[in-house]
Amino acid sequence: MIRALALVAAVVPLASATLPRAPRIVSINPCVDAVLMQVADPRQIAGISHYSQDARATSIPLAQARRFMATSGTAEEVVALAPDLVLTGAHVAPATIAALTRMRIRIVQYPVPDTVEESEAQVRDIARVVGHAARGEALAGRIAAAARPAAVTPVPALIWQSGGLVPGTGTLPADLLRRAGFRDMSAVYGLKKWDVLPLEYLVARPPRVLLSTAAADVGDDRMTSHPAVRRLARRITVAAYPTWLMNCGGPTIIAAMARLRQVRQGVGA
Repeated sequence: MIRALALVAAVVPLASATLPRAPRIVSINPCVDAVLMQVADPRQIAGISHYSQDARATSIPLAQARRFMATSGTAEEVVALAPDLVLTGAHVAPATIAALTRMRIRIVQYPVPDTVEESEAQVRDIARVVGHAARGEALAGRIAAAARPAAVTPVPALIWQSGGLVPGTGTLPADLLRRAGFRDMSAVYGLKKWDVLPLEYLVARPPRVLLSTAAADVGDDRMTSHPAVRRLARRITVAAYPTWLMNCGGPTIIAAMARLRQVRQGVGA
């Protein structure tokens, strides 16, 4: 938990860091957008990330996202919305940070969480800085309940993205796999935190369950449509796992755990 709290946020310091009780907020990160939808008042949200209005990238319903102004995250767009506070992910153009700092606009950056606990800590912190700490506690509680580890025998599984990209040990998807009753196979293949698994290795030593983002998002791709993978599907369970469930922590964890538990129940003991 100490490590989780250390990874909550990085604040760009300002001489005047006092915020209004309910600050006007611009988010330039789609994962932060998803949290704001549940912990901030709509009138506080001056702008969100343009990714949240893209059906391929959003972690919130499009109809909800389209109620808000969206920006591509440039300093000019953000400043025009006159926020008290800008929330973003870890990667922001230095020019944007410099420009917002000159305008005395506070920035809080959140890294990608690697565990459920880290995501819960971020949710609490976002809620605190927007003035609604109790809502953050409530959302963190719902996430913790959804991600409670299953008391079942772990089943070997792997999440396989388009092109063979695999989220390995030390990532949030791997943590969710474990909690849902799976044993992440990435380490068996010698994969790093985010790595590519060649098709030959998958076929030679397949997991019992293959969670495929390509199957969920586009029906198939070059890898999943390969004859070897089609033959493999006769021996193992290949389950669709939408990419949007991979993108964020926060409330997305609740939906991701629901899908993983559904797949795990279908596999049996």
